[in-house]
Order: sequence, then C-alpha cells, then structure tokens
Amino acid sequence: MKNQILILLAVVILSACNDTTKSSTTNQPTLADYQVGEKWTWKYKGVTTEGEVRSDGKDTREIVSIDGVLGMTIGKDTIPVTEIVKPEESETPKYDWPLEVGKKWRYENNWTSQDGTTGNQSQDAEILSYQEETVEAGTFMAYTIKYTGKTTNSRGYNANEEEVWLYSPEVKNFIKLTQTQGDFFYVEELIEYSKPD
Repeated sequence: MKNQILILLAVVILSACNDTTKSSTTNQPTLADYQVGEKWTWKYKGVTTEGEVRSDGKDTREIVSIDGVLGMTIGKDTIPVTEIVKPEESETPKYDWPLEVGKKWRYENNWTSQDGTTGNQSQDAEILSYQEETVEAGTFMAYTIKYTGKTTNSRGYNANEEEVWLYSPEVKNFIKLTQTQGDFFYVEELIEYSKPD
C-alpha cells in the first residue's frame, strides 16, 4: 500500500507541475509531460587512451508540433513523442520503470549499423542513488544508474564496458553519461535545458 501511495504521489507531482520531486520512485514520462519549445543541448567528447579524439560536438533536441502532433527533433529526423514514451516491451530494457534506488536488472541490445555490422550489448544495471547532481546546465535531482558488461560485433570486436547515466525526472532525460569501452572513454553532459514559461 505504501509503495502504491508513493507511485501515485510521484505521478501526480510529475504530471501536475513537472518540477523536481524528492520521490524515491519515478515512472516513465508520458506525452502530457512534454511541451512545444522544450529544448535540450548536450556536449560530447570521445577519446582513446592514446589521445585520439573520435567524437567531439553538440547534440540538440527540441519538442516541435507538426500538424498538431508533438515530435522531438533528433539531428535531421523528427520522432513522434508517442514513440519516445511508448513502454519498452522487453525483458531486458534500457530503463526498467519505475526507477527506484537499489533496483537491478539486465539490459540487452542487439543492433545493426548502417554498414551492416551487427552487434550486441549485454549489461547488468543497478540504480545506485537519487540525489542532487550538478552539470553545466544546472543542478537537478537525478538517479545514478550504472551499467556493466560487454559489447561485441560481427567484425570480431569484443570489449568490456562500464556506463554511468545520470537520469533526471525533471529533465525527462539523462543529464550526464560517462562510458568506458575498451580503450575508448566517452562523456556527454547536458549544457542547456529550457522550456516555455
């Protein structure tokens, strides 16, 4: 009963004002949580242990309305928000909703790149904490989610990896990602978040 009350309270607070909540349980955002003009900008950089920079730039996403349908711009594409908030029907999801400190699960991801290379990610996930975290965009309550495992691909690549994601319910997205994969280190951090008043 106590957990049901906490979940209900989290839903009411998130949907009513979308402000930071001290709740220890967070449900997946819904379509109603997004608004036209909401915008996120991250900076990212990936470097090998030899110092070779393999990626360095910025990624901006924004909520737009196309013929009355909310969409999120991602690069040159616009993805309907209904697709983003659709529950992931997987036994091994990236985020195992509702989020709660101490929760553990297995994440599996099979993929195919544009050049036809196939691969697999297999990781153990655990939510370590829910506390204030500061990034360039500001200070937000965030879950620290640690993923540990392996990435392999059809070209013979096989690397241990560790990822730490800071997920903020207020932002409805991650505010920082650090990843170590073999000899590659990657960091992505939210540098700007805004929404209409």
